[in-house]
Amino acid sequence: MASKNSISKEKAAELIKEFGKTENDSGSAEVQVAILTERIRNLTEHLKVHKKDNHTRRGLMMLIGKRRGMLKYIKNRDINAYRDLIKRLGIRDNI
Repeated sequence: MASKNSISKEKAAELIKEFGKTENDSGSAEVQVAILTERIRNLTEHLKVHKKDNHTRRGLMMLIGKRRGMLKYIKNRDINAYRDLIKRLGIRDNI
């Protein structure tokens, strides 16, 4: 069974280390987008198996909206950082 956030503490620490400005930087928008992206991937895999799980589908849509808002913030602040981030995460530019 997945944890509450559908992401392990180890994976979150790994993402913080990779995308954060410092080793303990869990609050920057880039780190938050990376963690949301991992959670979205996990929930997408869950929904491939459990097609009728509409509660999870709603949660997934809320996470996608939250990630989209953060990506919009990053794009408005620094376009080059935005391009680098979506390239590193492997997500599309649809904002």
